[in-house]
Amino acid sequence: MSLCTKAVLAASLLTLAPAASPAAPAAPGAGGGAQWTVPTRWTSGAGSAMRVATYAVPAAKGAEPGECAVFFFGSGQGGGVDDNVARWAKQFEGAPLPKQSTATVAGMRVTRAEVAGTYLAPGGPMMQSTGKRTGYRLLGAIVEAPEGNVFFKLTGPAATVGAAQADFDALVASLRKR
Repeated sequence: MSLCTKAVLAASLLTLAPAASPAAPAAPGAGGGAQWTVPTRWTSGAGSAMRVATYAVPAAKGAEPGECAVFFFGSGQGGGVDDNVARWAKQFEGAPLPKQSTATVAGMRVTRAEVAGTYLAPGGPMMQSTGKRTGYRLLGAIVEAPEGNVFFKLTGPAATVGAAQADFDALVASLRKR
């Protein structure tokens, strides 16, 4: 079997792997006095002044990739939990009511939110829309960490976010105090 044929076969086998199964742990992430395990299928990118981390989330078959951004603004900064869930909903056309739940992970309160619809793709310093994207979904988690709130925001096409939900759930379940 030629090297090219082996590469094509390996690539096709990768696309056959079940996307919804949780990934094995990879590198740790940290911010706000919390740490977490990054799913192995996700690729770590650079942070920024506002982002602790950015993770590229692989595309579901026939869809575009997604992104999980992690924000920490400092103690007492970044707004309250309800304000941020409402802000996330306003990033979708018509500001649909998000599904919301709370849990405790490693002694930290975690508020989860889910919104779906036409994403207004906010960007830039004023968070203006960079274009509408239909069929998008957002999974968010706000962690009340020891040093302040840490915000996890996974966005992308509904199929990609659905395929990454188990990875997102595993990331949230891996949270620990630093």
